[in-house]
Amino acid sequence: MTKESLNLGIQAEEKAKKFLENQGYKILCRNYKTKLGEVDIIAQDQDVLCFIEVKCRSSEKFGSGLEAVSATKQKQISKAALIYLKEKNLLDKKARFDVVALDTCAAQEKIELIKNAFELNERFTY
Repeated sequence: MTKESLNLGIQAEEKAKKFLENQGYKILCRNYKTKLGEVDIIAQDQDVLCFIEVKCRSSEKFGSGLEAVSATKQKQISKAALIYLKEKNLLDKKARFDVVALDTCAAQEKIELIKNAFELNERFTY
């Protein structure tokens, strides 16, 4: 990953954090990392714990931010989310997976929140 891409990702996560806070989310954790995967942002949306992937696109060349959350990426996020839930003793808590997609290639920057972007594969449940 180039330094430019890394900086773009850091800026995108900061914009996503502010956007989510403006939507009423309470940010609990950023860049939660495990050996099995990473979650960009973990937040509370009312009574639901949200595991949020942030995707930024500065070009339409590789598709939208939502399209970039592949099945493989979903599995990694799911595994990390289950580890978090187990560590915090929150396995009985309502949870979902959201995506924040930022499009910086348009004339005006666009940010979109996709709630329930994907579901936990039942193979990963405890």
